[in-house]
Amino acid sequence: MATTEHKEGKATVKVVYYTYKTLADGSHPFMVRITKDRKLKYLATGLSLHPKYWNPLKKEVRKSYPDKEREKLLTKLAEWQAKYSGAADTLAEADEQHDAPAVAAKAIEGRKATRRVKLLAYCDELSTGYLKTGQGGNSIVYRDLRNQLAKFIAAEANAPAPPTGRGQADAWADWLSKYDIPLDRVTVAFCHEWEATLRATGAEDTTLSNRFRTLRAVLNRAIANGVSKAEHYPFARTVAEKHKFSIGKFDVSTAKRAVSRDELRRLESLEPATDRHRLAKDVFLFSFYGGGINFVDLAQLRWRDLSGDAIDTGHANRLHYVRQKTGGKFSLRLLAPAAAIVAAYKPLTFATPDSYVFPVLDSAKHVSPVMVKNRLHKVLGQVNKDLKELGQLAGIATPLTTYVARHTFATTLRMSGAGTAVIAQAMGHKSEAVTAVYLDSFASELVDTAFEGLL
Repeated sequence: MATTEHKEGKATVKVVYYTYKTLADGSHPFMVRITKDRKLKYLATGLSLHPKYWNPLKKEVRKSYPDKEREKLLTKLAEWQAKYSGAADTLAEADEQHDAPAVAAKAIEGRKATRRVKLLAYCDELSTGYLKTGQGGNSIVYRDLRNQLAKFIAAEANAPAPPTGRGQADAWADWLSKYDIPLDRVTVAFCHEWEATLRATGAEDTTLSNRFRTLRAVLNRAIANGVSKAEHYPFARTVAEKHKFSIGKFDVSTAKRAVSRDELRRLESLEPATDRHRLAKDVFLFSFYGGGINFVDLAQLRWRDLSGDAIDTGHANRLHYVRQKTGGKFSLRLLAPAAAIVAAYKPLTFATPDSYVFPVLDSAKHVSPVMVKNRLHKVLGQVNKDLKELGQLAGIATPLTTYVARHTFATTLRMSGAGTAVIAQAMGHKSEAVTAVYLDSFASELVDTAFEGLL
């Protein structure tokens, strides 16, 4: 590209309080003033201020202007300044001859470029990218975020609900083309409105924190990849950015949820009316009696992981498995209630030693890591829903989940006199500090002895 013979000067950009024009409410507008080669161009920002809140000597917004509104106004003015100053810098660095209107056009060009990338489509892109690299868990996280945002966007726009289910790729693409929104529409106001919508559905702070942290990650990636502008970023990075949306406000401290021994007995004596309720009850009790094993590990147990007469008669006395989350190896003695649960599934699920113990996964259907993760994600939601129904039937006030089973295991061991170190070993925690918050080096027999306190 040819350059000019002289060094091209940089345009001057300044946001000014334009007192030459008075609006209907008596306020004066703020304008972007671009100066280049002694020629001026003014651009409306859509922002205005009543004269009583303007200090003409210091040329600033008076501090008597309400704090929250003052911070919001100053932030928006800074965004306008940054956008057009950035355009001026770009043209000056290119050393091409240009005028004030060219700076304005350059700024709008950048805005149009960022608008080409839409929020839900970008979530899809990230989800697909993780899927291609074998990170199925992350792929599901971004896909779920996309689904939740799509529902919110549809409701806000009075649009038809987004298509769901398999075989809807064309319908989904058509829906996106009509209702997806630009990334820069994710403003502070957008975040507050989405929070209110999620809270109306009963979402708790932990869920809200997860949703918004994932959304923040999407915007961070978009900015890093140059498809979104930092000036549109809605999340607070520092304590000083009080006008922005703070994820730190959510209370994500671990809720100390456990059921009493009497409540556990009531659940044990409850006779489930459906196969789904039966599975939910068995998952909860097996987790409690089986060392607090989490759902992901429980659902992937195979008959070969059991020792004793498990394969021949269904009567197992020991369980061996590797925890998916940490890679830790476990060997634990099965107490009678856990062994009875296993034995009940022998005629239902055993075909070969490689068969799954619990009827969650099907080795013939769920053949890839992604299919396994999707299936586990779906069934876990069903199990937790069914557990809450069972808890109500049993008169248990605490909403039951698989997490409650794990926490009840730890709490019951503690009440029986087991030390934190033993509980940490049993639960697979890397340190006693993790166990202490949730409520390594001990041999399996110590854990086996501690388990006696469960009976």
